[in-house]
Amino acid sequence: MTSIRSRKKLSTALILSALAGLSCAEPDEGGVRGVTDDTIVIGTWSPLTGPAALWGAVGRGAELYFDMINEEGGIHGRQIEFILKDDAYQPSRTVAAVREMVERDGVFAVTAGVGTAPTRAVMDYLTENEVVMVSPATGATHWAYPPKKYVFAQYTPYLDEAAVLVDHAVEDLGKTRIAVIYQNDDFGGSGLVGAQLALEKHGLSIVESVSVEVPDTDLNSHAVRLRESGADAVLMWLTPRQAVIIHGAVGRLGYEPQWLVSSVLADTNLLYELTEGAWAGVIFAAIGQLANSDHPLTTKYREAAARLAPEERAGEFLFAGFRYAEPLVEALRRAGRDLTTESLVEALESLDGFVGTGPPITYRPDHRQGTRAMFLARTVEGGTAVKLTDWIESGIDIEAAIQELEER
Repeated sequence: MTSIRSRKKLSTALILSALAGLSCAEPDEGGVRGVTDDTIVIGTWSPLTGPAALWGAVGRGAELYFDMINEEGGIHGRQIEFILKDDAYQPSRTVAAVREMVERDGVFAVTAGVGTAPTRAVMDYLTENEVVMVSPATGATHWAYPPKKYVFAQYTPYLDEAAVLVDHAVEDLGKTRIAVIYQNDDFGGSGLVGAQLALEKHGLSIVESVSVEVPDTDLNSHAVRLRESGADAVLMWLTPRQAVIIHGAVGRLGYEPQWLVSSVLADTNLLYELTEGAWAGVIFAAIGQLANSDHPLTTKYREAAARLAPEERAGEFLFAGFRYAEPLVEALRRAGRDLTTESLVEALESLDGFVGTGPPITYRPDHRQGTRAMFLARTVEGGTAVKLTDWIESGIDIEAAIQELEER
């Protein structure tokens, strides 16, 4: 099987080749690209189709959030023109979509772009074109370590998630045999490395690590490996589709470990429905208010979704799109009517403990990881969830963890 490091090299070569012909778009003479007297153009990419299509709700959620903002009068007299493009979770398509957004549509900023590999494919291009990227919908560490002028990360790192999930499994649940099933790329690799480092602190090691490729749909052999490992808990970093497949495959073997999963699988109602109720009992990391929360903003968002898009299922993935756009809108308000890329950057850097529907967010010129907090929750019968903890942080040395990940 191709290693994560080899995959990185291949991916980088393909991306550089795809980007070689791209020219840097310049703002219109005398103006700011994507800003007119009455509009601000914001864009994103999301897998509306393909193997990660269930995450497409994130992009649609961001779109609904901006529709709500426009309903309320926009920002300093300007309406948000939102551009949502489908990349099907394929980095090459992300490159094409982003090039079009910048060079044809003239986006001012982007937010809530889904996926680690897709976002890596376009980050340098966006930076070269001075397009501010706020809240990539991925917990990889590439966006904030080291800090980059035009990139502002909100998503709690997967490395932190893994450490908190391991600590809970060992300290609170008494589990000692822990396995990991993960997508074989930076996304899944982050969860794997985070789990390894956390287990080492407890004098333990991973009893089995099972990798999955994005196109895989037959996971029966993966399920057998997990069962034969004797793991009493399994940590998971997969797409929702593969999470449902492996959960079913393990269940058919009569094997019932405690599942602990990344926030990428926090849409409990959806997964409960897709697994016909078998998702009950799954513990997950949460980086935003639960979809069934009575938090005032979550209540407001539910009402907006019901009003503006009654056909949408109001779950965690949809509301994640709202949450990722929150700091961008706050910064646009702080930047004032005289909006430029520089004034937006300065406004984002002024966020100090900003609270939307996630944990408090703080940015500074030398600090681009807005938060490292999360809470743990458990899926219950019916598909809703209950909180197990308040906001917590892992306390791991993230720089050391990143080095370990890069050496894989």
